[in-house]
Amino acid sequence: MQMSNSMLFPFLQDVFLMIRRKKLTIFTDAKDSTTVLELKKMIEGIIKVSPENQQLFNKDNVEMDDHRALQDYGLTASSAKAQCPAQIGLAVRGEDGSFEQLEMTPYSSPPDLPDVMKNSEANGAELPS
Repeated sequence: MQMSNSMLFPFLQDVFLMIRRKKLTIFTDAKDSTTVLELKKMIEGIIKVSPENQQLFNKDNVEMDDHRALQDYGLTASSAKAQCPAQIGLAVRGEDGSFEQLEMTPYSSPPDLPDVMKNSEANGAELPS
């Protein structure tokens, strides 16, 4: 019996995800065969919002179907690595019964380095006195 790579290396099917809503960012991993509904259940365990009150969006801001697998949206081990997770947008249903607009607050940029830290001659070593 010949074994495929997925049988020999089952961990290679892990998809790393960064789920974003407003200022919230959730890092998680799943199998590429995980359905969107299963991912919503994982999110429910973290933010306590039931799957029917969640909407997930792919990188093109298209709503993801509960019954499709992550790999159907191009989320595979080769496209969503630990060092570069795939981004998924999250919107939740408000008290009025309608879903909020998808909003992902941009990350802030770090401030410029102070001049004293820009000195390339020091390079982290102490200067002779």
